[in-house]
Amino acid sequence: MDAQYPAHWEADVVLADGGTAHVRPIRPADADRLLAFYSRLSDESIYFRFFGPRPKLSDKEVAWFTNVDYTNRVALIATIGMEMVAVIRYDRVSATEGEVAFLVEDAHQGRGVASVLLEHLAATAHENGIETFIADVLPANMKMMGVLRQAGYTAQSRFADGVVRMTLDLAPTETSAEVTAAREHRAEARSIERLLTPGSVAVIGASREPGGVGQTVLRNLLAADFTGPVYPVHREVRAVAGVRAYPSVDAIDGEVDLAVVAVPAESVLDVVKECAEKGVHGLVVVSSGFGETGAGGRARQDELASIARSYGLRVVGPNCLGIANTDPATRLNATLAATLPGRGRVGFFSQSGALGTALLQRVAQRGMGISSFVSAGNRADVSGNDLLQYWEEDEASEVILLYLESLGNPRKFTRLARRIARRKPIVAVKSGGTPVGHSARALRLPDSAISSLFAQAGLIRVDDLIQLFDVGQLLAHQPLPAGPRVGLVTNSDAMGLLAVHASADAGLEPRPPVNLGASAGPSEFGTALADVLASGEVDAAVVIYMPPIPGDTAGVAAELLKVSQDTGKPVLATFEGHLGMHPDLRVGRTPARGSIPSYAAPEEAVRALAHVVRYSAWLAHPAGTPPELPDLNPEAAHALVTHHLDLLPAASETGGAEGAAASAIGASEVDGSAAGARAPEADGPEAGGFASGGPPAQEAGAGPVEIDATELLACYGITVWPAPIVRSPDEAAEAAELLGWPVVVKVTGAEAARRAGTVRLGLGGPATVRAAYTELAGQYGDDVGLAVQRMVPQPAVPTVVGVAEDPAFGPVVSFGLGDVTARLLEDEGFRLAPLTAEDAAGLIRSVRAAPLLFGEYGYPPVAVEALEDLLVRVGRLAHDLPEVARLDLDQVLVGESEVIVLGARAVLKTPPGPRQDGGPRRLT
Repeated sequence: MDAQYPAHWEADVVLADGGTAHVRPIRPADADRLLAFYSRLSDESIYFRFFGPRPKLSDKEVAWFTNVDYTNRVALIATIGMEMVAVIRYDRVSATEGEVAFLVEDAHQGRGVASVLLEHLAATAHENGIETFIADVLPANMKMMGVLRQAGYTAQSRFADGVVRMTLDLAPTETSAEVTAAREHRAEARSIERLLTPGSVAVIGASREPGGVGQTVLRNLLAADFTGPVYPVHREVRAVAGVRAYPSVDAIDGEVDLAVVAVPAESVLDVVKECAEKGVHGLVVVSSGFGETGAGGRARQDELASIARSYGLRVVGPNCLGIANTDPATRLNATLAATLPGRGRVGFFSQSGALGTALLQRVAQRGMGISSFVSAGNRADVSGNDLLQYWEEDEASEVILLYLESLGNPRKFTRLARRIARRKPIVAVKSGGTPVGHSARALRLPDSAISSLFAQAGLIRVDDLIQLFDVGQLLAHQPLPAGPRVGLVTNSDAMGLLAVHASADAGLEPRPPVNLGASAGPSEFGTALADVLASGEVDAAVVIYMPPIPGDTAGVAAELLKVSQDTGKPVLATFEGHLGMHPDLRVGRTPARGSIPSYAAPEEAVRALAHVVRYSAWLAHPAGTPPELPDLNPEAAHALVTHHLDLLPAASETGGAEGAAASAIGASEVDGSAAGARAPEADGPEAGGFASGGPPAQEAGAGPVEIDATELLACYGITVWPAPIVRSPDEAAEAAELLGWPVVVKVTGAEAARRAGTVRLGLGGPATVRAAYTELAGQYGDDVGLAVQRMVPQPAVPTVVGVAEDPAFGPVVSFGLGDVTARLLEDEGFRLAPLTAEDAAGLIRSVRAAPLLFGEYGYPPVAVEALEDLLVRVGRLAHDLPEVARLDLDQVLVGESEVIVLGARAVLKTPPGPRQDGGPRRLT
């Protein structure tokens, strides 16, 4: 039979030791693979699994184990190369219970295979309605009991008849999520550590041709004095660069930990298989001719990643510059760059191979130093996310610099950054485009939204490479500032004024500069800087020294270093216009903590300082957790969403949008017309995304269907004011009487909120309502939807709240003011769902028009706390319901004591699979 299971049940995974495996459901064609696996098992493993000896499996047993229905009986296997190394299965024993058992080949026990298989099986069971796993375990089988107990699920056990029966509640818990994240972190960090700390390196394709790619990597390895053996591999020659060469990887006498591949693209796949058979841990593929060349190259690249992962190898590249580690115990320069910076505290990731050499040269010219460097190139496998996991644990890396062209798994990226940035600063420059051949989908959020989401995660996003290094050298060598107050010491009045204006423009609070005059020497600079740093009104200092002729540069530098030590406040300099770590401002022979970074101009210094000030302010606030909310009913919301989506096929059969509207439920009771559900017009105003201009819904999956969101929001404690659709002047007057005076008559639809003249306000009687209806119907047509709604009795600020399920980042909440000017200026803020109280407060204050909510410009202060509560509830809805592709609350009026939601529409869509970065561990 053909496999009938969701595609997301297959996954590449990283094991506890850093190797990889492939997880997938078992198939009937795996019969021979199962028998071979069983033949390699020890008697003890078989005894623990079957409670007795079983030398071999019968044909009937093989058929039973390999033929499953993927619903009531599910089995997952882990494979490495062509071999099966583990299997886990459940058999449903009741509506919500499944009996679980697993078996891991002895040679692969202790690698975390069982733990990752249990995560994936629990996810498949949840999809099939299984809520509990039960397992009967022999008391001596401590390994299996350990796997089950350490999974993080609520577990119970009892002993009877010589067997321990363990029961696992599969409901996700905070502990189970933490266990999964911790295991993922350790495994991915270990996989990168194996790449960056090899005991030996083979360079495959190292020819005698001067300037060749392979020979360049080989010579750079030798020049860096790599601490282990280096093996050139060439099919024909006996030596390359004076080092004995081997005709193949297999012919190498010793073990090979890392292989640098520099052969033509069409030969790379064969090399991967050779390396797998040799037991190589990882590959650096510098060869080009893959995804950057088009569809054919992309297919070859995907095959490269698939084969390598299936054999347990991690891959850097292809089309990359290489990797480097400056640790004296390793001294690895497996790159095409001859110039490698010295030892430092900065971990540096560059997605671009072409820019990599220039970037390393700039780091070296600044005298910064690095701990390790990885150029991912086309990023078929290893990505910035993997490096974040490694650098989080690497004690030698105190600052992380990232040059990104695309994000492979942005949701995971922001999750990791949010955690790691609490310990180590992360600085990223992201280019605007997504080059051909890179595996990430182009981001669909506006660039301002990406900056907001990065800031929410504590990541320092800079505009260009100059700022990347400007900020990096400050973080690597100086303490964090406690606030934005900047003291200035200068010997140039003009430069001091430039620094004042630049500081104010960057959001800092400059103090009047201390101008020492052109003839000031070491003692004057030292005394002035000491006074500035001792002031309780200063959090950081910028020193500007443009020496006269002659000047005592070394003396001034020595005095600045002496005065700045142990003050706990950062000091930056514009020192002789030098860019980088000025030799005289270094602590020791190489830059160490306490060295003073120098910038070519004061504007660059204060701009770097401003980035670090914002990061320090983010650190000062607690991370927070989404608050507990009363009056939530996510189960009812899920049932409502499921019901609407279940009606979608019927809607298609009855003729698109009208059929969907006719068959949908959930319309507000006061809305007696088509306020239920409809399929959005493909080219209508909703097709572009948020009503307020935010990100659109994802395109994959069944749907979409648009509904009135009144009932859905009620499940999360949010009330939408009724606004019945009316079809005549008399209906309008009758609705107004029911709602209570005064009322408004308005044109419905997302576009109406964007246009002036679509609302008639303050209508106090039937005659004025009828007149308003007649006027609007005459202006916009009889078939336009007109609604009557009670008028808000107090002054209020109009705002717009939205949600979109972004295909990359997942659920994103947007907020902005609802007036036409704010919409035109796209004055919106964005945050990832779910929202903490701090996230909601920051989201409101992130828009430029936020002062209107806080009593400025003559407006009365409004109920901001109630608005924050609304945003938290909307974020919780977005987090709970991935089927909500888009949600628009338009408008939300914020009054002096409450928030009032005047209208809400939702677009529902069946997601194609679990959200990225949700569920069990997988390589993405």
